[in-house]
Amino acid sequence: MHTPIRQDETLDKLPGNMQILQKTKGYRFSLDALLLAHFVRLRVGEQVLEMGAGSGVISLLLAGRWERTSVTGIDLQEGLVDMALRSIALNGLYERVNMRHGDVRKIKMIFPPRSFDVVVSNPPYRKMNSGRINPDREKALARHELAGTVRDFLQAAAYVLKPAGRAYFIYPASRMVELLSSMREARVEPKRLRPVYSRAGTAGQFLLTEGLREGGEELEVMPPLFVFGEKEDYSEEMTGIFRELSAPGFCVR
Repeated sequence: MHTPIRQDETLDKLPGNMQILQKTKGYRFSLDALLLAHFVRLRVGEQVLEMGAGSGVISLLLAGRWERTSVTGIDLQEGLVDMALRSIALNGLYERVNMRHGDVRKIKMIFPPRSFDVVVSNPPYRKMNSGRINPDREKALARHELAGTVRDFLQAAAYVLKPAGRAYFIYPASRMVELLSSMREARVEPKRLRPVYSRAGTAGQFLLTEGLREGGEELEVMPPLFVFGEKEDYSEEMTGIFRELSAPGFCVR
């Protein structure tokens, strides 16, 4: 299938011999997307929804790694949805991955309730009054809470998740209280939490979280993940994550 690359786009490599189209000067995925994609665990036949999918990087990685699952992405920006659809076709995943244009705050108008087993999201995390808003609209919407807060994303997740469905989020460690309280409010009980550090001796950077719809109270706090080692190169575990993202996963039956 012919997938045209436009003048304002680049074609970049992903783990697992996949490729992705990205804007040359617009929003481009970063390490947090790869961390979240690796953190997710799927079962055979599960239906996955990625909210705020952007260029579709997480959807592509999940479909490439977890065979016999299907992934739907939703994003507010039509240009990114179009680009993600072309990346899906480029990788031959159009039978298992789809992308929809829509606003997660209006999720009830897009999907029926209890229609997904798993929700995955790397939501915007910078507050409206926090720092300069990027003049590039794609970057601004991806980073600032211009079109939805983490609470909005979790309320949407609670609506589409089946009973005992799972939600996977990545969020800044500095806003951990807001993330966990929003999960509780949405009745998506935190079950696994892993802090991510740039390197040893630094403050926490991100939190990887897994929540269970209507789950009971019990939280596993996992060992910290250090992105870099003593030098400037990636840590041994981070190198292993890249390697695992390149290999097919094994869905639990």
